[in-house]
Amino acid sequence: MALERQVHAKILAKRDPEQEREAQEWIESIIGNKFPAGLPIEDVLKDGVVLCELMNKIKPGSINKVNTSGGEFKMMENINKFQKALKEYGVSDVDVFQTVDLWEKKNIAQVVTTLFALGRETYRHPEFQGPNLGPKPADECKRDFSEEQLKAGQTVIGLQAGSNKGATQAGQNMGASRKILLGK
Repeated sequence: MALERQVHAKILAKRDPEQEREAQEWIESIIGNKFPAGLPIEDVLKDGVVLCELMNKIKPGSINKVNTSGGEFKMMENINKFQKALKEYGVSDVDVFQTVDLWEKKNIAQVVTTLFALGRETYRHPEFQGPNLGPKPADECKRDFSEEQLKAGQTVIGLQAGSNKGATQAGQNMGASRKILLGK
């Protein structure tokens, strides 16, 4: 039980009230309705109705039927529809929260992270004319080199090629190696 409390405390510590406020204001500005005063963001979003409304405002028709009644299963279905629409819109799987993160209020910080990922993705869709959330993603900086420039680069021996007067970094990997997540 002590470990479970520690894990719960760690997840709670990840919550950022400023980010939650920013996400809430962004959602309110897009859907055109204010959240009920005094209700935490997780209580407003829990049934998925507001999330589906948000997604349909960002990309009309992306969620065809939103359940407003029908019990817990139907409300969780709203969350699943929102998650599916997010992925189709271009939000990476890595950024999408799990249904239990919101439904059971297990990881609200991840829910907010997902909202910011959606807000960033709106920059890539010029058809969306509403406000964005979070920093604009970097644009691709494609470079075209001439054949002459490419050939000139082949004659340079970089320090990574091992020409650093015999010095190497062999045996320098202390600890775990990096985990690299590949997107689409």
